[in-house]
Amino acid sequence: MTGRRRTLDLSTSVGSVRLRTPVMTASGTAGHGAELAAYGALADLGAVVTKSLSPEPWPGNAAPRVRELAAGMLNSVGLQGPGVAAWLDEDLPALRAAGATVVASIWGRTVEEFEKAASMLAGAAVAAVEVNVSCPNLHDGSRMFAQSPSATAEALDAAAGAGVARWAKLSPTTPDLLEVARAALDAGAEALTLVNTLSGMSIDIERRRPALGAGTGGVSGPALHPVAVRAVFECRAAFPGTPIVGAGGIMDELDAIEMLMAGADAVEVGTAIFRDPRAPWKITEGIVRWCRHHGIRSLDEVRGAAHG
Repeated sequence: MTGRRRTLDLSTSVGSVRLRTPVMTASGTAGHGAELAAYGALADLGAVVTKSLSPEPWPGNAAPRVRELAAGMLNSVGLQGPGVAAWLDEDLPALRAAGATVVASIWGRTVEEFEKAASMLAGAAVAAVEVNVSCPNLHDGSRMFAQSPSATAEALDAAAGAGVARWAKLSPTTPDLLEVARAALDAGAEALTLVNTLSGMSIDIERRRPALGAGTGGVSGPALHPVAVRAVFECRAAFPGTPIVGAGGIMDELDAIEMLMAGADAVEVGTAIFRDPRAPWKITEGIVRWCRHHGIRSLDEVRGAAHG
């Protein structure tokens, strides 16, 4: 792999965070630790973004949790996790030993929980904290933080205690995406991660009930991709100098190139990993082949190209 990259500079930066390649894992799709190390060298990825962590262990939602769709999947895992303390003890060492660049995703039901999760990560060997504001705000009728500019700003500000770069992971389920993004940036976010899943539902017609135990879930995969591309394109146009990570339905190198052309500095691969755990590495190699075929020596020639 390394020899093939000699004529193409795959490195990129998301603000202050330098990445070996533009391809990362998406939160929630590669576990909390080094689970994917059995399928490829984690050091060859841009970063491993952990499944979102809360201050305390969280059991997640009732089963069933996953439903396959014609153009992706529907999941309601419900942010199950071991909590930050257990993750620091049990999972981070394995990631570091594998040479991974680690981005820790955090979530909370209150601003105080975001603050606690971030503070617990202070001094940890993570490159950035991805603040997942696409979760219910108990102080706002369980409406998502990411559906309110002010709530998003409060969560991002509260996460400053981690002492590293903050990336705001935003939801597409708001008509005010640009306002929410601006609020996140004004509150200290160094980068935007666009986007989280769309809310959806599937009915088990034999049981005549919702197919998922929680009723609704998050739509990901190819069905989400054009929504994510639109979000990246609009935010790149609105915030020209802001680092952006594109996420949503990146199944192959063409999806990744499209996201870069829309204005992303890097991408996260998620649902594709459930189909093929080697997907992040294959997509990286595919980017190399595509660029070689088109005579491209640097990703700077691709990034934001759709904006003319």
